Parts: sequence; structure tokens; C-alpha cells
Amino acid sequence: METSSTLARAALILAAALAAGHAAAADLTLERIVADPPLAGGQPRQVEFSPGGAWVSELRPAAGDSKELELWARPAAGGAARRLASAKDLLGGRAEALTEAERMALERKRIGERGITSYQWCGQGDAALLFPLSGDLYLATLDGRVRRLRFDAQQPAQDPVCSADGRQLAYVQGGNLWIQALDAAEGSAAAAPRRLTDDGGANNVGWGLAEFVAAEELARERGFWWAPDGRSLLVLRVDESPVPLKTRAQIFADRTEMVGQRYPGAGSANARVTAWRVDAASGQRVALALPAEAEYISRAGWFGDGTPWLQWLTRDQQRMVVTEFDADAAGAAVPRDLIDERDAAWVEVQQDLAELKGVELSGKPALLWSSEVSGRRQLQLVDRTSGERRALTHEPEPVAHVVCNDGRQVVFAAARERGRARELFVVGPDGATRPLVGDAEHAWRDAVGDAACARLIVTRSAWGQPPQLAVESVADGTTMPLPGNPPDPLLAAAVQAPQALDLVAADGHTALNAFYFAPRDGRPGPHAVLTLAYGGPGAETVSYAWSRQAPLIAHWQREGYGVFMVDTRGMAGRDRAFTRAHEHAFGVVEVADLFAAVRQLPTLVPDVDPARIGFFGWSYGGFLAARAMLDKTTPLAAAVAVAPPTDWTLYDTAYTERYLGLPDGGRAPAYVQADLTRRAAELSKPLLIVHGTADDNVLFENSLRLIQALQAQGKLFELDIFPGLAHGLNGGPMVQLHLWRTLDAFFARTLRP
Repeated sequence: METSSTLARAALILAAALAAGHAAAADLTLERIVADPPLAGGQPRQVEFSPGGAWVSELRPAAGDSKELELWARPAAGGAARRLASAKDLLGGRAEALTEAERMALERKRIGERGITSYQWCGQGDAALLFPLSGDLYLATLDGRVRRLRFDAQQPAQDPVCSADGRQLAYVQGGNLWIQALDAAEGSAAAAPRRLTDDGGANNVGWGLAEFVAAEELARERGFWWAPDGRSLLVLRVDESPVPLKTRAQIFADRTEMVGQRYPGAGSANARVTAWRVDAASGQRVALALPAEAEYISRAGWFGDGTPWLQWLTRDQQRMVVTEFDADAAGAAVPRDLIDERDAAWVEVQQDLAELKGVELSGKPALLWSSEVSGRRQLQLVDRTSGERRALTHEPEPVAHVVCNDGRQVVFAAARERGRARELFVVGPDGATRPLVGDAEHAWRDAVGDAACARLIVTRSAWGQPPQLAVESVADGTTMPLPGNPPDPLLAAAVQAPQALDLVAADGHTALNAFYFAPRDGRPGPHAVLTLAYGGPGAETVSYAWSRQAPLIAHWQREGYGVFMVDTRGMAGRDRAFTRAHEHAFGVVEVADLFAAVRQLPTLVPDVDPARIGFFGWSYGGFLAARAMLDKTTPLAAAVAVAPPTDWTLYDTAYTERYLGLPDGGRAPAYVQADLTRRAAELSKPLLIVHGTADDNVLFENSLRLIQALQAQGKLFELDIFPGLAHGLNGGPMVQLHLWRTLDAFFARTLRP
């Protein structure tokens, strides 16, 4: 039994801790959240091993400007990092110039930074790195020298890639594929670029770049691939002439620019994409013909023996096929299907196809593949000759992706804790699986491997703890930290661990993941609550991974709100039955689950005021926010919808049709029930709509249609428009500050007692 003095000391300690917590929360202002240096420290991008494994390279935020990225490298065995290139040095004070196509390509990749935003090692050696900058191409060596390879302000070089031997460079310019020798003397005829294709750049035809839906929805960012021997390339030719021309009015504060964009809205024609084997010396082409039902090419590449392959999908995406192309005696490409994956709802796009060179099946290296045929995503081994498959993993939760393989062993990441955590594992060809050293509860680990899959760059994070990087041995777990810019101590002091909640979906039995964060303003309840949810397919938000929302959540706790996060059915990270909830239904299951979760919250958490629960969502989450308010039964008091899709006939083919099918001119039942403009009469509570006028993903027209429908019904709502900004509203720190202040003011008005 505790003595009274011990209890008194404990009470004092607790009071001091609470006071310190309140003080830390009070210091976490919106101004600090958007300011430099970032609270999370300088988080690097694209951290990877060099091909030979001697170096670790990365893109690192510049000192004093976290939005400008520089190229750095450090010895993989340990040692100081060195800066190899920076935009400030290379441009010499000139402003960075990007074409509209380059800006939209960055938007596809969700890159809001500037400067050196991508790079790659040139070939399979450790000698040089290649990167584009402001229309130029540069080659950086580890001794600090940087060589400019190509410059054309009107037609910048795009997507440069070196051949495996590092002697040749290929890139896209003006819609055509070009080759440039890197081992020839500068200024010589041999060093002059050669155009490999000649019909691109006109009539909406282009070579070697990913079309819109491939980059935006299929995660295929490339449009050409070097053969292992460097003698030929697999190149995609894109003809966008069938795609409807959408004229977007990019409304700025001082002007309006009309931008024509070939945008394939649901039900309309896609680009015609064909594949070719192109000789690097002569430009001679051989068609890699696919059947007429092959609507999308989702992946492509070469096997180690020099055979090209394509991974393609039917338009309904219920079938995915991997086809390889052998050459016959006349040199023509003969297709042969290796893998045929089918799903009654849709097949998830994946990039796990690889060869296990140390495991032979029918005299050829086994193929690594992932499939949901068991009900959750697992790895399989495929016989390249017969197509026979056998299960390699039997994980209790879905495999997330393959990290690397050494020819026999495979390192992979898989979900844990009902999708809220992620861990790393090694599996041998016999299926024997072990976790990598360092696994822990309530953590999120992922990795990239070196070429031999002997070492990993492991990224570990937890809620409120920004990612930490380390080089780790696959064999014994030996670890070498990769130090970076540390987070501001304020972050750890202000951000609290979440309270995990177990909720039940609207079906009465499916478990939903949810987090709750209690108010930290020191005032007694009942409290208002801000709900955060995405609701759409392909994402998960309730996880122990580092989230950029953590400081904002801590700020809202300081303002006296509880914060509630929930993942509804249809989202990612769970088994197939969970993720297929959106089949032919947007705005149904996720809305029912959201309402069920909000109604359960006051029964699980004390001092929640059920009459003062608000909602904030972005993109699909914006659709969910608006849909939730356009409902007479909503338990929500107010909502903010940022960049919301409102009429799904406006969204692109590959995404929308995967879940809703063909629209039949917008008359298909799945599209009718998901059309928010048809529900405008049901708005009875406060709604704030936020959108950027230059959004080329969720077109501004979506919000305009909803605005018109609400006005036609005489409904009151609030609106915040961002002139000239795209989907991410990346307009700088002051623009972000305005957005968060606007949200704060809206919820202060609408959720007051």
C-alpha cells in the first residue's frame, strides 16, 4: 500500500509533467509548424545504395530552405557525407525554369520541392550520378565535379537513364527518344546526341514517357528501359489523339491561362500505347504486339537473358497478364503469356515481379510474384516455362512489397498489428521465414537493398517520431546509423502517442482501426472533436508510421479539440475482403463506417461532446467530407472538403473504372449514387470547400459543379480558393499557414459549445 507522502510526491510529479506538456503544446504554433527548419528535421528523399554498394546517396534539404533539394553521398562503410551538387551553385543565381509538362510530372510524383528533385546512378558502377535541373542534364562525380550534358530551354531533356555499362545516355526530348555517348570526347561528332525515333512531338504522339493514367494511377513513371547489354531499348509509344482535350482555366490572381490537357475522363478513350524493341545503334524497331484487350501497360522490363516483358491490364482491370517476347528466326517478337492473374473485382497493380537467379524451375530462374488469391497478398514462385505457381509466404497479414533478393533469399515488408505496423522479413526458397533483427511493436519499418541484397537501408519510424535511417546487414543485423538533421526537441515534447481504439464497422462485425488524441488545453470537457479520415482505396492513415499530420494534431489538441482518426472499409493494408469494399460503390460503405465510428466514439472516450464532432478530408477524403455533410442522417456538425471529387465522370479512367466500372454517360447506378451534385438539397450543416484553380488531378470543375448545385438549392456554404495552385496546394509556407488558419477559424465558429 502506498504511503500518503509517496502519493503526494507522485501527484506533484504528475502535475509537473502535465504542466510541461501544456507548455510544450502551447509553444507549438501554426507559424512554427510551417516554418524552417522543419520540426521533423531535414528528411532526405530517395536514399539508396550505389550499384557497387560503396556509397549511399540521397536528396537532402538545403540549409535554411527545406524546399530546395541537393544531391549528397556518403561512404556506405561509414564516414562524412559530402554535397555533390546544388541548384544554387549550378544555376548561379538564375531562377529555376520548368515547363508545364515538367511541373505536372512533379505533381504526378507528389514532389513539392524544387532544385534537384530526382537522380540516378549512371550505369552499374559507382563513378557518377545523373540528374536533370531546369531543363539541363548533369553528370556528377564523387570528387565534386559536375558536367552539363544537355541544354535546351524550349525542349528540356526528360527521364534520363544511363545504359548498364554507363557509356550511353538515353532521354526524351521534344517527344522523341535520344541517345548520347558519354565515353566520347566532349565536342566530338561521336558525343553529339542522336535522335532514335522521329515521329514524336507532333500529332499528339510521344516516345518514352509515361502517359497520364500510368503515372497518376498505375505508379509507372517510366516509358523506356535499357536492355541488359545496352544494345537495344524497350520503348513505349504513346498516341494521345483519341483522348479528349480538356481545356483548363488556370486562374491566377493577375491572369487566366488556358491550358489544354489530354485528360481521359471515366468512360472516354485512353491513349493508344504500343511497345517496341528499338535498336540503340540503328533505331530499327520491332513491335511487341499485345492483344486488343490490353488496355494498360502497368510495368515493363527485361529478364536477365535479354528477353523483354510487359505487364498489362484489361480495361476493367479484372485481369493482369505478364507477357514475354522471344525473337523468331526473322527477328519478329513472339509473345508468350507467363502469368495470368484474375480477380472478380479488380487486380491490384504491383511491382514484385523479379527473377530468383539461384532458384531454377524447368531450367530457368524462378519468377517472384505477389497475388491475393489466398485472400491476402502473399508471395509466390512461378515457373517461367510452365506457369505453375507455388506459395512462398504464408504471412498472417498482407505482404506489402518485395524489398530485394539475393537470388535465393527474399527480403520483404509485411503488415502487422492489423495493418497499423509494418515489419521486415527474410524468406528462403523453402518458405522458411524469419524477422529481421530490430523488430518491435508499434513501429513501421521499410527498406531498400543493395544490388546483392546483403545490406539494407532501413527506415524506422513511429507515431510522432520522424524516420531514422541505418545500414543493416541482412545476415546478422549489424547496424550502422545514417545520421541526419535531428528533429526539433519541441516535436517530441508536443506530440503524444495515440490511444488505439477498436471500433466495429457498419456491418456489425468488421474491426476498424482508429486512433484518438485527447485535448491538451487543460480545460474540462465535454470537448469538440476533429475527425480525420481518407476513406478511399489504396491508402491507410491509422498507422504507427511517422505522419506529417502529427504536429497539426498536436496543435489541435492544444486548441482544445480531441482528434479522431479512422480507417474505413475499402482502404489499404488489410485483406482482400476489406479492400474490395468499394466495388461499384463510392460514398456507401465508407460513409456508413464513418458514421458508425463517430457514433461509437463517445461510448469509448470520456468527455466527447457528440454534438460537436467535425471532419476534415483531402482529395478522396474531401469527397468523403462533402458526402458526409450531404446527408440528413450525418452525425457530424461541420466539415472541410479539400480538392473533393464531386462527379466521378470527371475523374480519370484507370482509377474510376477500376472501382465503379464504365459510367454509361454518367447513368450507371454506381456513378449516380456517388454524384454529390445530386445531393445538394441535403446540406443542412456548415461545409467549407477548398480547391486550387490549377488542379490537374481533381479538376477545379469538380468544386465548381458542387458550388453551382448548392447555389441552385439556396444552400449556404463557405469557400476558399487558391489561385494558380494544383492538387497539393504547394504555394509556400505562408499559403500553408493561411490554409490551417482558415480551418482553425472555421471549426472555432462551427464547433463552439
